[in-house]
Amino acid sequence: MVANRTAPAFLEYAANMMARFEYRTLTLAQRGLLYSMRLECWVNQFLPESAEVLARILGFDPAEIAAELPYVMPFFEVENGRITSPDLESYRHRVEGIRERQAQGGKAGAAKTNARKTRADTGVSGNPGKPSGNSTSNPRVSRRVSVESFNPNLNPSPSQGGDVGGIEAAGVSDFTLTPDWEVER
Repeated sequence: MVANRTAPAFLEYAANMMARFEYRTLTLAQRGLLYSMRLECWVNQFLPESAEVLARILGFDPAEIAAELPYVMPFFEVENGRITSPDLESYRHRVEGIRERQAQGGKAGAAKTNARKTRADTGVSGNPGKPSGNSTSNPRVSRRVSVESFNPNLNPSPSQGGDVGGIEAAGVSDFTLTPDWEVER
């Protein structure tokens, strides 16, 4: 995501807006104007205070905008000739704060990951007593385990003279003990 890009949408709970007396007393045309202005404020952060210029921006009749504008203004603030939406600006700052903290967390996580990679490449261990880098300093000792060692019924005794895997088991207690055994036939 591009760092300078604003959030593409705002979250609004319908019940919060519908519970406001200011909203409930608006006509259908006024509600349309309200939401047209809110959407413009989200995208452009402000609208001009002039009803004529506002009408051109919104694409509506200037007389209709001028007549309905006073009814929707309780949802907005005017400063220096600009109409802004305080609740949307508050939400925008909250989203930007969250995004900033996420970016900082991502950078911190990347720094930790890169530091671990650097330590592993140089052979420096972050944990004393534990080997770092490759495992040549602490070679793994392999252990041979057979299925028969887990199930004694599969391990025939020499007296039974059983056949294990095509090899005669007579005289051999466990053919997995040593890899270089030989069977006498």
